[in-house]
Amino acid sequence: MRTYRYFLLLFWVGQPYPTFSTPLSKRTSGFPAKKRTLELSGNSKNELSRSKRSWMWNQFFLLEEYTGSDYQYVGKLHSDQDRGDGSLKYILSGDGAGDLFIINENTGDIQATKRLDREEKPVYILRAQAINRKTGRPVEPESEFIIKIHDINDNEPIFTKEIYTATVPEMSDVGNAKVVYSILQGQPYFSVESETGIIKTALLNMDRENREQYQVVIQAKDMGGQMGGLSGTTTVNITLTDVNDNPPRFPQSTYQFKTPESSPPGTPIGRIKASDADMGENAEIEYSITEGEGLDMFDVITDQETQEGIITVKKLLDFEKKKVYTLKVEASNPHVEPRFLYLGPFKDSATVRIMVEDVDEPPVFSKLAYILQIREDAQINTTIGSVTAQDPDAARNPVKYSVDRHTDMDRIFNIDSGNGSIFTSKLLDRETLLWHNITVIATEINNPKQSSRVPLYIKVLDVNDNPPEFAEFYETFVCEKAKADQLIQTLRAIDKDDPYSGHQFSFSLAPEAASGSNFTIQDNKDNTAGIFTRKNGYNRHEMSTYLLTYLLPVVISDNDYPVQSSTGTVTVRVCACDHQGNMQSCHAEALVHPTGLSTGALIAILLCIVTLLVTVVLFAALRRQRKKEPLIISKEDIRDNIVSYNDEGGGEEDTQAFDIGTLRNPEAIEDSKSRRDIVPEALFLPRRTPAARDNTDVRDFINQRLKENDTDPTAPPYDSLATYAYEGAGSVADSLSSLESVTTDGDQDYDYLSDWGPRFKKLADMYGGVDSDKDS
Repeated sequence: MRTYRYFLLLFWVGQPYPTFSTPLSKRTSGFPAKKRTLELSGNSKNELSRSKRSWMWNQFFLLEEYTGSDYQYVGKLHSDQDRGDGSLKYILSGDGAGDLFIINENTGDIQATKRLDREEKPVYILRAQAINRKTGRPVEPESEFIIKIHDINDNEPIFTKEIYTATVPEMSDVGNAKVVYSILQGQPYFSVESETGIIKTALLNMDRENREQYQVVIQAKDMGGQMGGLSGTTTVNITLTDVNDNPPRFPQSTYQFKTPESSPPGTPIGRIKASDADMGENAEIEYSITEGEGLDMFDVITDQETQEGIITVKKLLDFEKKKVYTLKVEASNPHVEPRFLYLGPFKDSATVRIMVEDVDEPPVFSKLAYILQIREDAQINTTIGSVTAQDPDAARNPVKYSVDRHTDMDRIFNIDSGNGSIFTSKLLDRETLLWHNITVIATEINNPKQSSRVPLYIKVLDVNDNPPEFAEFYETFVCEKAKADQLIQTLRAIDKDDPYSGHQFSFSLAPEAASGSNFTIQDNKDNTAGIFTRKNGYNRHEMSTYLLTYLLPVVISDNDYPVQSSTGTVTVRVCACDHQGNMQSCHAEALVHPTGLSTGALIAILLCIVTLLVTVVLFAALRRQRKKEPLIISKEDIRDNIVSYNDEGGGEEDTQAFDIGTLRNPEAIEDSKSRRDIVPEALFLPRRTPAARDNTDVRDFINQRLKENDTDPTAPPYDSLATYAYEGAGSVADSLSSLESVTTDGDQDYDYLSDWGPRFKKLADMYGGVDSDKDS
């Protein structure tokens, strides 16, 4: 290698220097440049004048990787203005100037100071200029030139990657599978074309399932593989990609599953799986049921993640009808390569046996829903129809029926629990509710948990049980100057019933109003009628007895069976109108037409009046017979209770009212002249006072009350003890005296009674007068 480099170096050194007879242009290239002249003109304004200037040069070439001890000579620059007297100075600038490349400013010789590598930088662009050494002014315009680095074989071939990875389909033919790198070895599985570097398979039927990875060492050598050429190596990892050359296979030929008969559609029963030696989409498997007894009862789907076949229920099963099903399930590849069909069919099949298990099922109704009809005039306990349900199991357990009361809150219907007959328990009305939607429940008697429901729709058929009536309240008017046979109102009617042939109403005046009426009714035969005037003119001012308001009773009848009719009243007022018939004013008084009320209505009004009068008389009589209040009871009649509040063990005795007379001697009550129902606020010590001679009425009253108390079984005894709390001083009488004080002979002073106010004035006069009489 070194010998080759030295040879090239000697060859370069032995070459003559390039001549510089060609002028140097401003842009370097491989072709001679044109001669250019720049004249510098001098005048009073110091402007530059043009003068003839030119470079002589050749393009410079330089070998890379120079190993000499001296600077490597590049070339020489020369200007035709250089006379060799040292008046010119050469300046170099650009890529590497002053560092990689230096120039002799006197001679223009250029040298390289360092080793250059073409692989790092193949071209250097520099600029040269000649200036006057004394003035520093350029004598030549600045111009560019190029130094190209010449390549030598100093680098061995290098692969961009240390290890390469390539793929080739398995079972590939010989000579196929092109690789974009130079390859040296890899036999006996692969071969290499030495000129193109294409890798080819060398063996037939390379199977990925047997071996997937191959490693091949590649060598690249330059100089056409001759001696002295450099070489490099790399490793190529080759992977065989998969092709669909293996069919799916079931690991067993028969599968067996169980499922209860109550499984709803879509319920998975079991899983089956076929294996495939391929990978990726070549290992995808599709499952299908090809034949068997349950083609329409079961289905199979593919789990895309696990590639398993899931067998599911397609329709409801019935243990009583069929207990075992046998299916044939097939597994196949959806992606098949035709060139491998010679290996055999890419599918496999297995037998699946499904056994249905018996479960206790609820009763089953004979219909999914029942629709019944009944007339609205049906009597209670009328049978409407029946429902039927039975146990589908082999045991045939008995069934009882009931109505879901959440759907029949009013309990209008009942059902016979034994035979399922539906009958009414209340009267029906089609106008209130046309359809009744209820639910019937069938329950096994032996197992109440097993029950089923069925909807029952009952339609109520119409019966003509509603009379027609006016569609609205009619109140119209007639002008005073109306002509005979003039239409004043159109009547319409409605009916709650709905006859099959449609409504057809007839209108007429009531019989009691037909004769002598001032108006007529004309039936239009289209469920409407018109009111027409019978005479000319209705004068409101002729006589006071003339009626200003007419009440016309109109009879409305239908044509259904039985015929229903009703009477409606139309109010017609007599009004003043203009010449166009528009109402201007109507009298406020409204009188009743003589034929407006029937005799029965008048009798009913009179009976109501008589009944009201009798009630008033009886009430007045009872008021008079009520017991009069006693004369002594007045607003001054006050009875006070002295209640002990500090006794926590007291009962009714604590709050029982005692009059002050019980604290006195019963024998002296007549003489004391005190009222039993009045308790004085304060008492002095009692003294004996004779009775007044002129108070016989009071004495009689007291004696009468005394007898009443003596005969009263609820009155307390004389010797009963009543406890009174002492509430302190401040009272005129201090505190109550003992019971024995009433037996003393001392006289009592009742003058203080006059200080008690007007409420005790009468008592003060009674006892005060006694004292005065006695003193006199």
